[in-house]
Amino acid sequence: MTQVQINGSDTSTVHLLHIDLPARAIERFTTMAGTGEWPLKYGLGATKLSPAFVETVDLRDLGNMSLSQYLSEAYDLPPKALGSDRARVDGLDGHVVILPPQAFENTSQELHVNTPLSYIGGWSAAGAKGRSASIRSSGAKGQGSGGAPAAMGSLSKPIILALIGLAVFVAAVLALVL
Repeated sequence: MTQVQINGSDTSTVHLLHIDLPARAIERFTTMAGTGEWPLKYGLGATKLSPAFVETVDLRDLGNMSLSQYLSEAYDLPPKALGSDRARVDGLDGHVVILPPQAFENTSQELHVNTPLSYIGGWSAAGAKGRSASIRSSGAKGQGSGGAPAAMGSLSKPIILALIGLAVFVAAVLALVL
């Protein structure tokens, strides 16, 4: 288990977690059920978590784009922010969860990250106000939020990227049908 302190007044830190589950189990784990059951929230040990701000990414969907580049473009994370963590972030496969500061509903809390989640790190824009999460785990020594944690910038960028992807998909389907 890895413990991560979330500062409720932090407006700049983006947290990244890897999910070690088969692809067929990802949606069930990351989606809140109609009954309110949410395995992701339980796996984080979070007291407050807003599903509207939780992003699950199948890294295969990024194509030739690296995860560090995606974080930079979608979350306004400066390219230098990941520092020495860049190779580790870009070396991930499978699925990841990205949690911008809004995901925690301005609530200070201590996450207790459990399997199948692995805390990769938290980063913010250089000079941003707020603090990085501190990791307290013998398994996390020398890993994680040693770099500067990430700025969230505009939430419209992930939406715009999704809409562009949808438009390309619709155009391809129309080209095949017509």
